[in-house]
Amino acid sequence: MSIPGGTFPFNAAEYLVGRHVASGDGARTAVVSNTRTLTYSELDQQVRTVAAGLRALGVRPEERVLMCMTDEIELFTAILAGMYLGAVAVPCSTMLTGGELGRLIADSRTRIVLGSTEFAEQVRAGVAVAPDVETVVLTDEWHRLTGQGALSTPYDTWADSPALWLYTSGTTGAPKAAMHRHTDIRFVAENYAQRVLGIRPDDRCLSVAKLFFAYGIGNSMFFPLSVGATALLESARPTPALMAERASTQNATLLFGTPSFWGPLLASDVPGDAFRTVRGGASAGEALPPRMLHGMRERFGVEVLDGIGSTEMLHIFISNRPGKARPSSSGTPVPGYEVEIRDESGALIETDGQPGELYVRGDSAATGYWCRAATSRLVFLGEWMRTGDTYVRNADGTYTCLGRFNDMIKAGGIWVTPSEVEDRLLEHPDVAEAVVVGVPDSDELDKPVACVVPMPGKHVDEADLIRWCREELASFKRPRVVVELAELPKTATGKIRRNVLRDMVKATSEPDPDTQPAEAAP
Repeated sequence: MSIPGGTFPFNAAEYLVGRHVASGDGARTAVVSNTRTLTYSELDQQVRTVAAGLRALGVRPEERVLMCMTDEIELFTAILAGMYLGAVAVPCSTMLTGGELGRLIADSRTRIVLGSTEFAEQVRAGVAVAPDVETVVLTDEWHRLTGQGALSTPYDTWADSPALWLYTSGTTGAPKAAMHRHTDIRFVAENYAQRVLGIRPDDRCLSVAKLFFAYGIGNSMFFPLSVGATALLESARPTPALMAERASTQNATLLFGTPSFWGPLLASDVPGDAFRTVRGGASAGEALPPRMLHGMRERFGVEVLDGIGSTEMLHIFISNRPGKARPSSSGTPVPGYEVEIRDESGALIETDGQPGELYVRGDSAATGYWCRAATSRLVFLGEWMRTGDTYVRNADGTYTCLGRFNDMIKAGGIWVTPSEVEDRLLEHPDVAEAVVVGVPDSDELDKPVACVVPMPGKHVDEADLIRWCREELASFKRPRVVVELAELPKTATGKIRRNVLRDMVKATSEPDPDTQPAEAAP
């Protein structure tokens, strides 16, 4: 079929699953969760069955299906089934409150919401403020999606057809959906997973980051399924002990984590042979501190390759290489990507060691943000995307991250918008002024610190304010420390001097073992 614009038929779900069945590899193990194991033939059947169920609910091609679910077989098959049907899968964070989830549900204009039963309260609270929703299916009533037969063929999507939305605060402000095409999925799998990690059909992939993160969905779905390997899903919070147990009992060979996981792991009593089957590790979300790179290699025998990616680019686009991991470096561009460092005016910086904003281009770039035209125009500039990260190019051709170009905070690998936390703090009756800044801990990983000026005659209680934030915000957004000040440093025009605040409170920032590991942005 000839398509206007020169694109071609391609369905990511068929590429990831059905292709292996058709080639005779249906008996290979595709996915292992806490409750079930599916071969590629069984996964293919489940995908086509759930796709038929979604169609029976009235889901149409290019329509959104939003999911708030744990990393289990139901979420795994629902994402693939949505793409198989030609719809758009929208997996969302399970860490959000009902109100936060509701804003995403309403923003996506979805009519169908899928949820894990353990998150029924958040889902129902979210749906209550989303007028377009017509149907909610929880996992304890999954039979509603599996009793409608099975589709025999995937929808005739094109390479450029929409496949996946991932919400991110990313380079700017409030959460927004980065829109990805079917072809983006193949691009990241073939260029990063295959050409950098060297993933093989006998690999077994275990990820700290969940499927609702760009980093996690690549690690646990796109990468293993692209070569007929095995995905190892973990639905619970990824503690060091739990991940070590899963890696050992399930013979994991590739381990994907973040600095917020590697640090607690190195501080734990996990035995040194816990990852004996792991042949390689990858890290993203935040710059990997050198002590963690060395610690993982010396204690567990695992070389961890640091890299940088983003939700907007779907996965990692600069990475270290096996056998050549360089401390304090994100590595070099992944095949298929180009990067540049530019100054504040957008002019190219060609001198090694001179910092500027990192720009990237590659065919996995999102087509933009859903209903955010102005923001899309600021971030996506023709073929190039502004990352919002400050980088330098080293003399050896590697690139090193120096932090953010703006006030966004990445805590535990997850974006935090300071204004969102500040607004919540200012709702407290004892708070007159509040500013949240990212302050590095001993590993140079940013933690949100709240600088608060109390109402006249009042004093703030740190535990009370942190608890106050957790009541309405996802736990990863809470301040780790609250500092009471008599006044905030300001410029002559009244603008908060955030750089001065960071210096003032740097000593108060402590490592937080309760931080949820996450994406890179990936």
